Amino acid sequence: MKIPVFVIHGFLEGGKTTFALETLADEYFSGGERNLVLACEEGVEEYEEEALKAANATLVMLEDKSEFHETFLSECQKKYKPTQVVLEYNCMWGMDFLRDMYMPKGWFVAQVITVVDASTFDIYLKNMKSLFMEMAKDSDLIIFNRSSDETPAAVYKRNMRAVNPKAQVVFEKEDGTMLEFEEELPFDLEAEVIDIADVDYGIWYIDAMDHPERYDGRTVRFTAMAYTGKRLPEGYFVPGRMAMTCCADDTAFIGFLCQSSYADRLKSRQWVTVTAEAHMEKRPEYNGEDGIVLRSTNIKSAEKPEEELVYF
Repeated sequence: MKIPVFVIHGFLEGGKTTFALETLADEYFSGGERNLVLACEEGVEEYEEEALKAANATLVMLEDKSEFHETFLSECQKKYKPTQVVLEYNCMWGMDFLRDMYMPKGWFVAQVITVVDASTFDIYLKNMKSLFMEMAKDSDLIIFNRSSDETPAAVYKRNMRAVNPKAQVVFEKEDGTMLEFEEELPFDLEAEVIDIADVDYGIWYIDAMDHPERYDGRTVRFTAMAYTGKRLPEGYFVPGRMAMTCCADDTAFIGFLCQSSYADRLKSRQWVTVTAEAHMEKRPEYNGEDGIVLRSTNIKSAEKPEEELVYF
């Protein structure tokens, strides 16, 4: 029997318990299930007995990391026989500890949700950025709750998408409604040639990942570092930039495939200015999903930017 495990994590008082209770209250989620809730820390919000009973859920509290181990989970499986599990995880125990944890037979991680208090996010980001980015890397869904009109949602979303392109990022206001916001772009999408400034490369990359249809058939121009190699299809290279996704020691090369008759003459890490038409294509390099593929119309050597790293 397959038993899905839904992992909910985030910092203390970020809204994890509230989200878990709202999820359990959803008949579509909990109806007909034997729900087991494993709570690895106790916050301000409590699991009320009536709410748990209504959701046919059993709560097991853990007070210390030493209690969370393979034998404990196996005992939970024998004692409660859950058909699905909600795990409210204490991120201070470490993400590797969770990743390496043995799961009883049939248990599998179905979804990972990171819950964030938008009103205090900047404080945590300044003091525990590495830990938060580790959480975000594993997440399928990142929820910024307690958002307001003052929340820099576009900036937060770009940062999350840079760390984890597959994650869905949503912003929820105090009243439970979704925060609507404009993702202002620092370049002209209506221009004959969309010029991407060096400092705006990261913004363009994330927007093109999220909305490839905006660029389908359009011409773009930007300066980038060339990546070449035998792993790429013949006649292709990847113009891109090194991006800081967490800290100075955690960078990644981001870019799109580019078809060019000049590809075999480029040297790896050579700086070039690329003018190319963007097209949406399903490629094995993009796991068969729609993604941007560039077809160069002009490539010329360029000086590297004053700031080589891209930020979001």
